[in-house]
Amino acid sequence: MDIVLRASVAYVFVLFLMRVVGRRELSSMEPSDVILLVVIGDLIQNGVTQSDYSVTGVVLAAGTIGFLASVTAFITYRSKRIRNVVEGEPVILVQDGETIDRNMRNERLTLVELMEQARLQQIESLDKVKWAVLETNGSISFIEK
Repeated sequence: MDIVLRASVAYVFVLFLMRVVGRRELSSMEPSDVILLVVIGDLIQNGVTQSDYSVTGVVLAAGTIGFLASVTAFITYRSKRIRNVVEGEPVILVQDGETIDRNMRNERLTLVELMEQARLQQIESLDKVKWAVLETNGSISFIEK
């Protein structure tokens, strides 16, 4: 039972941490991000199973994490309020060719990064953009005028 409780706490902590890190960072993982996730995974594993290397401990820890992931997916599917808390909401970055600086700052996104994403979608100028939206998965959608 101790492993189940520790795995539950670890799951909630990692879910919180991923929300704090931000969706943009998770969509474009760099080597330092991968290292961070691997180290977090190892630290969480040590905290969850402690010195229990038995098959039962592994099954309990993995089963608990899997169960909580399924419950989270079901709850976010059923409840818009909880979905907004867990996944966030899309954020408008550009409206009618003008950047929304407050939203850009909140998402720690520079104009250079925004323009790079626009160019990847064959958009040469923000003047041609009606809306640019940072989606909940970290990608940026551009809707042209």
